[in-house]
Amino acid sequence: MARQGTRARGWSGLVAAWVAACLGLSAAQAADEGPVRIGVLVDLEGTYADIGGLGAVEAVRMAVEDAGGSVLGRPIEVVSAGGQNKADVAASIARQWYDSGVDVITDLPSSAMALAVINLANEKKKLALVTSAGSSDITGKFCSPYAAHWTWDTYAMAKGTGAGVVKQGGTDWYFLTADYVFGQALERDTAAVVKASGGRVLGAVRHPLNTQDFSSFLLQAQSSKAKILGLANGGTDTINAIKQAREFGLTDSMQLVALIAFLSDVHSLGLKVAQGLLLTEAFYWDQNEETRAWSRRFFARMKRMPSMTQAGAYSGTLHYLKAVKAVGSKDPEAVMAQMRRTPINDFMTHDGVLRPDGRVVRDMYLFQAKTPAESTGEWDLYKLVRRIPGNEAFRPLGEGGCPLVR
Repeated sequence: MARQGTRARGWSGLVAAWVAACLGLSAAQAADEGPVRIGVLVDLEGTYADIGGLGAVEAVRMAVEDAGGSVLGRPIEVVSAGGQNKADVAASIARQWYDSGVDVITDLPSSAMALAVINLANEKKKLALVTSAGSSDITGKFCSPYAAHWTWDTYAMAKGTGAGVVKQGGTDWYFLTADYVFGQALERDTAAVVKASGGRVLGAVRHPLNTQDFSSFLLQAQSSKAKILGLANGGTDTINAIKQAREFGLTDSMQLVALIAFLSDVHSLGLKVAQGLLLTEAFYWDQNEETRAWSRRFFARMKRMPSMTQAGAYSGTLHYLKAVKAVGSKDPEAVMAQMRRTPINDFMTHDGVLRPDGRVVRDMYLFQAKTPAESTGEWDLYKLVRRIPGNEAFRPLGEGGCPLVR
């Protein structure tokens, strides 16, 4: 259910209909006269709550504040809800939001949720900015003229981390994979990179979302005799798998590689457990003065440093609002066209590009978790291994199978 304190969802629709009836305007014209409404569909208490959750909602509000709180003389409203990481729940909420005047939906923590909302965005001709989910299929076979994939994807994680590990000598891989769209895409993309880089994939085992006991899966991984265990999962699944792998002594014979891990994951694990992990991110709070300044603002509100997806929620929202202002309308086609024409420049992205397939191309970064001795504070967790240029990190435009690409 959406959080309290926002206007009743039906009100905007009634007003639009009344204006249309009185002035002879089309429903689309009437709706375009209302406030700009942004829906933030998050995970409030599940696997992805720490990487998005209320922090993503707050990041969107920060973007609204930095845009001045209004655009085109209209107020900007933010509504939020938890989607329970279920596609049907997300689709139900998104349908209500779109039908009641929400112009754009963002965050969308799981790939199944994201794809369900993108399908609705196509139907309703509304916008979706995917800032948390990661499947590269979002800009591949499921690409949409109404959607943008903002922060990261499984291809970029595979390219950054997978190729980096093989280059360092980690050639024999086994995958521990979350058994849903995101995990499957992450395993597929990383396996392709490993093989292309000269490595081998010796097998994989799949586990359900929100697994508590990884013992049987870890034993299968250990019996493979692979040197690298690629964790093709996320959130608490990654955290629990790493903890249990160290408890079982698996790390004596295998190196753990977190194919997608976030600052919050490393913080939760602690450097004693996480030290040495290689991971790829789109953003880290301590990269430069710009990232530090924005992150301190976020910390003052949330009492924790932001994840890359929370930073992405801010970035996508601000770029959207700038486009609305530039075209003088909320018209989704015009706004999306402006978003594609305009380079993305903010504290986390420099000269980023929104491609026709919906992929935002930006630099990515290969980090390594510090040792406890290297860290100078609670959130001093990463050291930079390599900057990965955007055109190297992300899949080439013509290779994803997006039907929008000619």
